[in-house]
Amino acid sequence: MEVSLNNNTERRLALSDEILLSIDKPARYIGNEVNMARKNLKDIDVRFCMCFPDVYEIGMSHLGIQILYDMFNKMEGVYCERVYSPWHDLDKIMRERHIPLFALETQQPVKDFDFLGITIQYEMCYTNILQILDLSGIPLIAAERDETSPIVIGGGPCTYNPEPIADFFDIFYIGEGETRYQQLIECYRKNRDNGGSRDDFLRMAAKLSGIYVPRFYNVSYNEDGTLKSFTPAEEGIPKTIKKEIVMDVSNTFYPDKPLVPFIRATQDRVVLEIQRGCIRGCRFCQAGMIYRPVRERDVDYLKSMAKKMLESTGHDEISLSSLSSSDYSKLNELLLFLIEEYKGKGVNISLPSLRVDAFSLDIMSKVQDVRKSSLTFAPEAGSQRLRNVINKGLTEENILTGCGLAFKGGWNKVKLYFMLGLPTETREDMEGIALLSEKIAEKYYEIPKSERNGKISITASSSFFIPKPFTPFQWASMCTKEEFLNRAKVVNDKFKEMLNKKSMKYNWHEADVSVIEGLLARGDRRVSRVILNAYNSGCIYDAWGDSFVNEKWMKAVLDAGIDLSFYTTRQREPDELFPWDFIDTGVSKSFLRREWERAYKEQVTPNCRIQCSGCGAKAFGGGVCYENTN
Repeated sequence: MEVSLNNNTERRLALSDEILLSIDKPARYIGNEVNMARKNLKDIDVRFCMCFPDVYEIGMSHLGIQILYDMFNKMEGVYCERVYSPWHDLDKIMRERHIPLFALETQQPVKDFDFLGITIQYEMCYTNILQILDLSGIPLIAAERDETSPIVIGGGPCTYNPEPIADFFDIFYIGEGETRYQQLIECYRKNRDNGGSRDDFLRMAAKLSGIYVPRFYNVSYNEDGTLKSFTPAEEGIPKTIKKEIVMDVSNTFYPDKPLVPFIRATQDRVVLEIQRGCIRGCRFCQAGMIYRPVRERDVDYLKSMAKKMLESTGHDEISLSSLSSSDYSKLNELLLFLIEEYKGKGVNISLPSLRVDAFSLDIMSKVQDVRKSSLTFAPEAGSQRLRNVINKGLTEENILTGCGLAFKGGWNKVKLYFMLGLPTETREDMEGIALLSEKIAEKYYEIPKSERNGKISITASSSFFIPKPFTPFQWASMCTKEEFLNRAKVVNDKFKEMLNKKSMKYNWHEADVSVIEGLLARGDRRVSRVILNAYNSGCIYDAWGDSFVNEKWMKAVLDAGIDLSFYTTRQREPDELFPWDFIDTGVSKSFLRREWERAYKEQVTPNCRIQCSGCGAKAFGGGVCYENTN
C-alpha cells in the first residue's frame, strides 16, 4: 500500500528558533524533507523510531534505513520515524536544558515510541548508541527498563557479534531486515492486546527466527577467560539464531521514493542496489561471508527502479551499489540502458567496487568524465604472496595491465587501498606496497609524453587489519598499536626511496582507533563495561578522528579490569568457543577453518562462479549456488 500523506498531525518543532540559529546545520533536526512519510497519528497503533547513531548526513546516506523506512511505512497502522545523533553543539544544549531527544517526522520524544530500532553499521559508533538512549531518557542497561520504555532493537552488520553491546539492547535482529519485522510487530500487538508484559513480549520475540534476546541466554567462562558455554536460560529458547535472508531480491521492499536530505549528505545520490553478497571470498572480509550467497536483482526491475528513483528525487547521480559491481552478470545491459536513457540529461552514473580489468575500464570510460575522476582499487597487499594468503584473486599483471589501459584512456589519478598487519606479513610484503605503487607510476611513463594527460598522481592508503567474526581470519592475532605504526613507518620509508616519490603520497589509518575497534569487534559481554566507562567519561563520535580520545578509552579498559591483549593480540585456539558462535550465518565454522589453513599454505580458493567451495550457503536454496555455470 502507498503511504498515506496527510497533514492532520499537528507538527511543532522540538527546538526553538533561538536554539536552531545557535547550532551548526540546523536542517539536521527539522525533518520535513522531500518524500518524508506523513501519517495521521489517530490511525497509528505501533510507532517505530529508526535510528542511525551518527550525524544526519551519514545516517541519511544509509541504504538499509531507506529500505526499512519505506517498508515500515507501508504497513497498516505503523508509523516509522527517524532519529540521528545530535552533533556536539546540540548534545550540550539538550543536556543543559533537559530537552528529550525527538524524532524528525513528528518532533515528538523518542521515549514515547513503542520501538527504537538502531542500525549498528560499525563498532566505533557504540558510544553514540548510549548517547541516543541517554538523551532519550531511556535507561542504558536493558535490565533496568520498565513497561514505559520503548523496545530497543539492534540490527546491521555489527549484530553478527552483538555480545559487547548485549547489555544495552532488548532485542537483536540478525540478518536482512525485510523478512521478520511484520511478524515481530504482530507479536507486539497480540501481547499488548492480551495485557501482556514487556517480558512476555520479549519471550515471544525470542522464539522467532532471526531474533536474539540476550537476557534469555546464560554465559560462563573458563579460568583462562575464554568462553566456556553459551546456553538458553529457559525452555523453548533456541540454542542458535539463524540469520534472516531475502532470497528473491527482485520481489521485496525497495524505496522508489527515497528521502531527499535538506543538506548535502555523504552519499548525495540515488543508490540502486544491484545485488547482494560477493563471490570473491577474500579472507579478511566479513561482508563477503555474512551476505552469502550472491543474489542478483532482475535487470528489468533495476531499469524500472532507476527511472522511478531519479524522477522522485531530482538527484543527478545514480550509484550502482554492490560489494563487487563487476560481478553483476547483466551490468553491461543495465549500463547501456542508463547511458541511452539519460544521454544529455546531466545524470552521472557512479560505479563503486569495480575491478581493474579491461571490461570494467571500458564501462568506466562510458560513464565517467576521466578528466575529473580518479581510478580507485584495492590490491589490499603489496606482494603476490600476501595477496594469495588473503585470497584477493588479483595478480600484479592484472593490476599493471588494468592501470596501463586506464592511463591510455585518459586517467592520471590512482587511489590504492592496502591493509597492514595481515597474517604472515613480512617486511618484504610491507615494502611491496611502495614497490607496486612505483611500478604503476612507471606504467604511466611508458606512454609517450605527447599522449599523457599531465602528471601521474598516486595516493596509497593503509588501514590496519582487524580480524572480524565470521571470517577465515577470526582466529588471527592483531598487531599492537606500536607494531601497526612500525609497519606504517617501513612502508613510508620505502616510498621515500622511490624514483617517482614526488608523484606518490602515502597515508595510514589511526592505529589507536584500530586497536579499540578490534576490542569491540571481537569482544564478549564483559566488554560492555568498557563501552559504558568510555561513554561516562565523555566519549562520543569515536568514528570521527577529531572526537576520538585514546586516553579515555585506555582508562575505560583499565577501570573495567579488561586485558586488552586477550581480545586483540591473542591468537585463538582452533577449538575455542567464540562469543558469536551461537549465530548461524549459513557459512560453516569448518569452512572458515579450512580457509584459515589454506591461507597459511598460500593457496587461492576460486570464486563461487568458478567452483563451489562448500561454505554452507547452498542451504539457503538459491542465488549463485544454483546458477548454471557449465
